[in-house]
Parts: sequence; C-alpha cells; structure tokens
Amino acid sequence: MYDLSDFFRYSGLTAVGLALAATGVPAGAAVGQAPANSVLTFVDASAAAVQPGREDRRAPREERVLRGGSENRQQARQERRSEARQQIRQERRSDARQQRREARQEQRRDGDRGVREQRQRAEQARQDALREARRDQRRDARRDQRRDYRQDERREARRDARRDYRREARQDYRRDYRRAERRAERRWDRREARRDYRQWNRSWRNNNRYNWRNYRASNRRAYRLGRYYAPYRDYSYRRLSIGFTLGSVFFGNRYWINDPWSYRLPEVYGPYRWVRYYDDVLLVNTYTGEVVDVVYDFFW
Repeated sequence: MYDLSDFFRYSGLTAVGLALAATGVPAGAAVGQAPANSVLTFVDASAAAVQPGREDRRAPREERVLRGGSENRQQARQERRSEARQQIRQERRSDARQQRREARQEQRRDGDRGVREQRQRAEQARQDALREARRDQRRDARRDQRRDYRQDERREARRDARRDYRREARQDYRRDYRRAERRAERRWDRREARRDYRQWNRSWRNNNRYNWRNYRASNRRAYRLGRYYAPYRDYSYRRLSIGFTLGSVFFGNRYWINDPWSYRLPEVYGPYRWVRYYDDVLLVNTYTGEVVDVVYDFFW
C-alpha cells in the first residue's frame, strides 16, 4: 500500500508546475515561496495561481481527499483489526481443534489403556486360576501319595505281622518240640544216670591200661592244651573235690574231652562227661552237675 502523505505531496508539486508553466511564473520562485512541510499550502497556491476564482470549489475536494485518506487509514486499521481478529479466531479454532484432537487421542489412549488393563486383569485372573488349579492338583497328588503310602505301610505291617506270627509259631513249635525231646532225653538219661551212677567204679586207676602218667611222660605235647579260659572273668582256680556241684557253664561242651582214650582215661557213658577244669580233669554228671571223679594236675 502507498502512503497518502507522499501521494498528496507529489501530486501537489505536479499541479504547481503545470500552473507556473501556463502563467509564465518561474517554477523555482513559486516553489520557494511554499512551505516544505505543508501539502495544503502547495495546493492552495497552485489553485490561486491557475484559477483565482475557484477557491471555494477546490476546498471541498481537498477536504474530500483528506477525508478519503483518513477513511482509508481507518479502513486499513479496521482491516488489520479484522485480520488480527480472524487470525486470533483461527488460532483459537486451531487450538480448540488441537485440544479436541488431543482429548480424542487421550480418550483413545485411555480406552486402549483400559482395554489393556482389562486384558491384563483377565490374563492375571487366568494365571491365578491356573496356578490355583496346579496347586490343588499337587495337593491332591500329595494326599493321594500319602494315602497310598499309609495303605502300603498298613499292608506291609499286616504282612510282617503274619510273617512274624508264622515265624514265631514255627519257632515256638520247634522250641516246644526240642524241649519235649530234651525232657524225654533227660528222663531217660536220669534213669540211666541213676543206674550207671551206682555202677561207676573208681578202681580204673588200678588198671595199667589207664596208666596216664607213664603215657604223659612219653607224650608230653598231647597234654599241653594251652591257657584255660574260665566262664567268668573274675573267677580264679579253686580245688574241687568229689561230691562238689558245678554250674552248667563249667561243663559246657567247649570244656568236654571228647576222646578220653587219647589221654588214657576210661570211656564214659550216660550223663557222665570228662571235663577240663584248669589243669585238672573232672568227671561230671551233666544232669546234676555233681563231680563224680577228679584227677588233679592232669595237664601241663
């Protein structure tokens, strides 16, 4: 847009130049008389020089030009204001659209977030249900295992009880049978012992066939049996005589002399047994424990 002050100034100078050319007045003189800062002065002087009788007609025109310039400025100002208002309205509309867009996006994000949260809750619930089901399954499996273990224990206990009962029954039967046999043997042996005891004769020492001293002198190694171990730890040697009663531990089978003839002792019968007692030899009635005959310092 053009500036109205420049327009009026240049148009006034042009009109003054034309008027001076028509009347023969030098242009420099006319121009020099007019003020440089007033557009209206140039216009009035040129109008008086060209047509002196038309001042009243030119004044309304100048006023119209001035009014037109002010109106143009006001109109431009109004246009600028309207443009500014339009721009502000456009900016507000754009801000509102942006806000609505952001609100829709936020709502969409909230919706997506809600959907995700709902899906996550559903997945978490499914995982919890699956975990609970597995826990229940493991608990049921352990309970079934314990029940089966208890049933197996009861079954094994009954089986062991029956086995123990049968074993104990067999043991009791065998023990009773052996006891009965031993009682029968003892009764028989007692009868034999009573009869043989009356027949036992200690005169075998007078028989040279049982001269164990001469035989020992030529077979000293046969009478060296080694150390004697008493049945009791704190027991020491005591000299026993005929008629003494020994405990059963002293004439056990480990103290028996199973081959009396190898030591030139007479054979025994019935309940009698030759028994080693330290370095002595005792003839013991194994049913009564009575010492029937004694040979002192028999072994080395």
